[in-house]
Amino acid sequence: MTLATANAYAASLASTLMVAIIIFRAGDGTMSVMPATEYDGDDDTIVSEIDPFA
Repeated sequence: MTLATANAYAASLASTLMVAIIIFRAGDGTMSVMPATEYDGDDDTIVSEIDPFA
């Protein structure tokens, strides 16, 4: 997934679920998104975080 697609998907998820969403770079270089509470990976791979309450 491209960064632009990941940002759009993360923004949609954050506003729908009303939770913070993490955008991170996977081991193969692709972007992915998931709720911040479920992320247990390396902090260096986080590209950005979208918080619907900020």
